Amino acid sequence: MFPLSTSRSSNDLARSFERLFDESFERFFGLAPRGEGGTRTPALDVHESDKAYTVKLDLPGVDKKDVKISIDGRLVTVQAETKKEEEKKEGERVVYRERSMSSYARSFTLPQDIDEGASSAKMDNGVLTLTLAKKEPAQTKRITVS
Repeated sequence: MFPLSTSRSSNDLARSFERLFDESFERFFGLAPRGEGGTRTPALDVHESDKAYTVKLDLPGVDKKDVKISIDGRLVTVQAETKKEEEKKEGERVVYRERSMSSYARSFTLPQDIDEGASSAKMDNGVLTLTLAKKEPAQTKRITVS
């Protein structure tokens, strides 16, 4: 048994439960409803060192050639998709299918600008590892008055 707030009306409570279990529940957690092939939000971890950020994203079933990474200053965007393979053999038919195309997208902002030229990406067993080098801050230049 759990306590219920008596200050809420029963209609408010019922609406809250309905909202919890509708499709927004799946969107909130970054899950696509089965069969719709919606965009998913991959889980990520970010670690920082003096020279770089290391970011790991879960992209299960994605081939490295299907991953797109863009960097704009401090903003990093990762997009990827899995391809649905249509493999039909003579005399066979699909009885049931749960595996389909999925797409992943995630954008995040880091505290410091990224040096694209010194950064790298590696895909291993469904985990994308980004090593994002920090851009050196611009040196202040002095101008002498003549």
